[in-house]
Amino acid sequence: MTVAVDDDLWSAVGDPTRRRMLDLLLTEGEGTATSLSERLPVTRQAVAKHLAVLDRVGLVRVTPVGREVRYRVDDAQLARAVAQLSEVGSAWDARLRRIKRMAEAIQRSQER
Repeated sequence: MTVAVDDDLWSAVGDPTRRRMLDLLLTEGEGTATSLSERLPVTRQAVAKHLAVLDRVGLVRVTPVGREVRYRVDDAQLARAVAQLSEVGSAWDARLRRIKRMAEAIQRSQER
């Protein structure tokens, strides 16, 4: 079983600061670079760069409101990421079950 992995998507969510941003956006519904930087131990400029990465992979939607830019999680893309992770997890579960069966067979043959 081969699962197609979106490397850009997983690279984006592989960063702990970006995961925390996604958590905040999911909890609060939306946010700006300024509002997120007030809740994170990084500068507003760093937050803006992280948000650009999340935007590039489609995990956030950008909405200009006056002079502000508001960000909100794209539910469809997040669902795609969760489904992909579930597929990868299932594939690894199958591999691990196979390894366990092989190890048990080896152990049984050594006990004889």
